[in-house]
Amino acid sequence: MTSVDAKSKKQKTKVDKFNDIENPKLPFREKLAYGFGDLGNGLMFDMGQIYLLKFFTDILGISAFYGGLVFLVSKIFDAFVDTGVGTYVDSRQNIGPKGKFRPFILYGTVPLALLTVLTFISPNLEYTGKVIWAFATYMAFNMAYSVVNIPYGSLSASMTLNSDDRTQLSVFRNLGSQAAMFISGIVVIPLVSAFPNHAVGYPVVVAGLATVGVILHIICYKGVKERHVVKRSNQKGLGKKAFLNLLKNEAFAALAIYTLLTIMAMFLKQSAQLYYFEYVMGKSNLVGVVSALNFAVLLPALFLTTYLSKWFGKKNTAMIGVSGFIIFEALNYFLFGDNYITFLIVNTISAFFLVIPNTVTWAFIADVVEYGQWKSGIRSEGIIYSSYSFTRKVSQALAGFIPGLSLTMIGYQPNVQQTADTIHGLKILFFAIPAVASLIALIIFFIGYPLTDKKHKKIVKELALRDEL
Repeated sequence: MTSVDAKSKKQKTKVDKFNDIENPKLPFREKLAYGFGDLGNGLMFDMGQIYLLKFFTDILGISAFYGGLVFLVSKIFDAFVDTGVGTYVDSRQNIGPKGKFRPFILYGTVPLALLTVLTFISPNLEYTGKVIWAFATYMAFNMAYSVVNIPYGSLSASMTLNSDDRTQLSVFRNLGSQAAMFISGIVVIPLVSAFPNHAVGYPVVVAGLATVGVILHIICYKGVKERHVVKRSNQKGLGKKAFLNLLKNEAFAALAIYTLLTIMAMFLKQSAQLYYFEYVMGKSNLVGVVSALNFAVLLPALFLTTYLSKWFGKKNTAMIGVSGFIIFEALNYFLFGDNYITFLIVNTISAFFLVIPNTVTWAFIADVVEYGQWKSGIRSEGIIYSSYSFTRKVSQALAGFIPGLSLTMIGYQPNVQQTADTIHGLKILFFAIPAVASLIALIIFFIGYPLTDKKHKKIVKELALRDEL
């Protein structure tokens, strides 16, 4: 190839990048395939987040405190695993035809499915053995989940540079995530209850859902394309430099704190809802109704998110959603949470607003990748996403530990009538704590997150001109 041809090809590549920045171009089938990836993730991950604490206390037979401690230790351990996976993904030099991120989804899905089932097996052991079993299986599950989820989350930044496309990828990802939550919430309890022995029912039902998750991961692997993969230089100490630069990335810092608080609030509600429905509302199967109603508002909320993002930008859209969630959680705590009908109405509106920030969150992290690259000259999708995932895991750890600790503090005893103080404590845990955490997150995000859609587009164009994309 002559120097003229090389220059012409380079110029064409630059024009293609500018077109990608300006014009959405991802086909519907690719966005759908990407969403299927998080549906597959959720059919395994949600089992633990929604049902495992209750499985630990009521089936395996360990205390709520130890059950919560399993979540705390396992999630913090996994947060460090995330950074290791992210560093490894970023440092790969021999990137084959399968891509930089996609192979992890393909080869990690079956081990993840097997470990998902293992967490819901209750062996006949002494009490100490059961506690060790709970720790070992859940920590192994979280390691396997990191191997699949970190590359999956990093993938979107390589698929497109266009802001609207990234918002759409977030929409489809959240659609997959919410669909998994709906399926998990509506089918697990009835199917497990069909078995005379719940110790058998849980692993059988979880195995069925995990198998579907494997199929969805394979569809995701086959259906998406990596277009903007930047191979990192093999320069010594570059990984350490990328981590140090991350500490100077104020957009990442604000997003991380915001995520820590909002995700903790969301998962706190998930962990507490089974106890609240059974002992406060007197309806242990209410999780199915709530899941169905939450899913019913999903598509309208996603539709609204798309338009709000175009009108006001992603940052303002997220703040609108968090504000609505806070208002309606407060209404349920002070006025409507004790009545079956009014609770369902207000809770459904709250869930509607919660869809909005959860949808645009994934577009934020892709934008932060370019912001960090613009500031430091190093593109580190894996390190940034894994560090972001570290924050999410810490929030999940707190969301798993706080209910276990709180249940112990408020005097919860499984399978008996609860005292008035315990009932009130469940109400605080289910409504008040998530609302307060979200309010703090809202204030921090408003003040500290510097990226608007307009500023991000300007940054990406500058990176293209610098030939760094």
